[in-house]
Amino acid sequence: MFKRAKQSRVFQDVVEQVQDAIISGKLKPGTRLPAERELKDMFNTSRGTLREALRVLEQKGLIEIKLGVSGGAIVKQIDAEPIIESLALLIRSGEISPHHLAEFRMKLEGGLVELATNRATKEEINEMEALWQQAKDCYDREDFESFLKADEKMHTMLGKMTKNPVFRFIQKTIHDNIHEYYDEYLAMDKDRTMENLNDFEKIIQAIKNKDDQTASAIIQDHVKRFSDKMEKKKAGKS
Repeated sequence: MFKRAKQSRVFQDVVEQVQDAIISGKLKPGTRLPAERELKDMFNTSRGTLREALRVLEQKGLIEIKLGVSGGAIVKQIDAEPIIESLALLIRSGEISPHHLAEFRMKLEGGLVELATNRATKEEINEMEALWQQAKDCYDREDFESFLKADEKMHTMLGKMTKNPVFRFIQKTIHDNIHEYYDEYLAMDKDRTMENLNDFEKIIQAIKNKDDQTASAIIQDHVKRFSDKMEKKKAGKS
């Protein structure tokens, strides 16, 4: 399966060969890679270089390295987790401004909700209405921290409704990490949570009516209004 690594770029070649074998399907999820000694001979490389290459493959989410007698390098199912973690760190680092995030969300969620409107099942709409009721209950109790969690679930649900895993992963990642911006620039209160509830009530109704353009317009306006509030608060802190 593997051949001697090119000596001019041993480390990179080892990573690429194993990665290509996984992506092409030659190595299936759950497959155990050959033992370290065998791999070392296959690639004609040092133990140190091989171990470094395996660590990179593990960081990419392509393999899992297990210790012990029954351990070794096991091929993983390829998923979006490394991308999600990178995006989450980028958001949480503060390198992305509220304006940058709002601009991205307006474009993303504006199109995403159109797909959600046209693809949502009756069961998913019922689930969204149940989430809205959870948010309303939090509003009634003035439990704004729990309200934000319910709000996060409603946004994530829109991603699920698209039936597109890329939209679902990105939407969940953004809304799992966006609340740090609210904490700093837009603390929730009765007025803001009610504004949020009203927006989502209209979005749900537009989805039920299969009115994708109205749903898109509402969510873009929703993102812009809340972004403008954060920008105003941020400017006041400067």
